[in-house]
Amino acid sequence: MKILAVETATLTASCAVVENGRVLGELTTSHAKTHSQQLVPMIQSLLELLDLKANQIDLYAASIGPGSFTGLRIGIVTVKGMAYALKKPVCGIPTLDALAYSVNDFKGVVCPMMDARNNQVYTAIYRKNHGEFRRVSDYFGIHVTELAGRLDAFGEEVLLLGDGAPLHHETMQGLIRQPVLQADKTLFLPRAACTALLAEKQAQEGSLSSPYELEPFYLRKSQAERMKELGASQV
Repeated sequence: MKILAVETATLTASCAVVENGRVLGELTTSHAKTHSQQLVPMIQSLLELLDLKANQIDLYAASIGPGSFTGLRIGIVTVKGMAYALKKPVCGIPTLDALAYSVNDFKGVVCPMMDARNNQVYTAIYRKNHGEFRRVSDYFGIHVTELAGRLDAFGEEVLLLGDGAPLHHETMQGLIRQPVLQADKTLFLPRAACTALLAEKQAQEGSLSSPYELEPFYLRKSQAERMKELGASQV
């Protein structure tokens, strides 16, 4: 099964194709152009490099968030459009899962952190359980000091990654009694290859969707929605 995945939850745009657990190709850019300008050309270039046609892709996948409201919409709409036109199934992968999957061999607690500003992060907690790497908490938006308390309770070495890691690593070191490590800088942003590999796993488990069902996963409302509610409450 060939799977094409896109990652647009952050300022970085990424697309990848995997087959049978092997990454056939991946393109990633952090250029100033918007995702709406570069994502489709990137997909076209990747397929050309791999000598593939869009109809040879068996499954289309997208990172669904949390992350940039605009970026996520662009990635999801692109995948939905291609899958609908080609009558292919789709798969949505939470962005935090894809981030954590890049370090799934770590022996302690893995904590991907996406910056949500004001010392808050989007996050979840992962670790190996009976030999299988899995999420052991809800997805949540949380202040870093509260997150530190939750991580400290595991009593294990902690690995931070994501764009929130360099912002809060020092704070976490001061609040957690166990060693707190920071992943390599190459793992600060999610990759489409990890999204695709997780989608392949879901496909093997029979957990796929139609293009109509693919939706973004937001942990909090957009700033525009929050401002609108604030204005309404003051009327």
